Amino acid sequence: MPFLLRVELPDVPGSLGRVATAIGMAGGDIEAIEIVEHRHDGTAVDDVLLETAPGAMPDSIVSACNALDGVQVVWISRYAAGGNLFLDLEAVEEITADVDDPLGRLVDLLPVTFRADWAARVAKDGGIVNATEAAPSELAWQPIDRAALLDQADGNTIMVAAKLNKTEIVVIGRRGGPEFLESEIARLGHLVGLAMSIARRAAAPS
Repeated sequence: MPFLLRVELPDVPGSLGRVATAIGMAGGDIEAIEIVEHRHDGTAVDDVLLETAPGAMPDSIVSACNALDGVQVVWISRYAAGGNLFLDLEAVEEITADVDDPLGRLVDLLPVTFRADWAARVAKDGGIVNATEAAPSELAWQPIDRAALLDQADGNTIMVAAKLNKTEIVVIGRRGGPEFLESEIARLGHLVGLAMSIARRAAAPS
């Protein structure tokens, strides 16, 4: 069973190795690690994609990590996408390859790229333009100038949005967390900006 674990750890040499050893001892097999954020307080946040051995429990992996000095598991959940982690540059390549609908492809990729449950493109006058399967059936357009957190509609789903143009935004959501980090919000704004540039080039007369 694949799981995605977000862990906060000291930003010093050897910390990630200690975490990897603890995960292995608790029955986890690491498949990929992505650095999410380096913080000014001397800590880092990493996402760890892992598979559990038969009989191994995710709670045991969390306990093993939390037992390490300075290490705290922020969140762990099942990860249906398996080992297919999409980094931002890989997402850009996918969007560029889809000359017919680069913005639609962007929406498809955002949940995997940002470990979110859903994504949607919302128009000011026309409601949802397109969305992934798990997105809410109704989402309101909001006037934003830059990527930002949105008010929680149901108290459980954490949403962040970025501006596509004057009349459209892109929204992604996580049910139950974790919170979107400032670095993730900045990444979303950057990726959406790149997607808009690609879409404009694709629509330009040759």
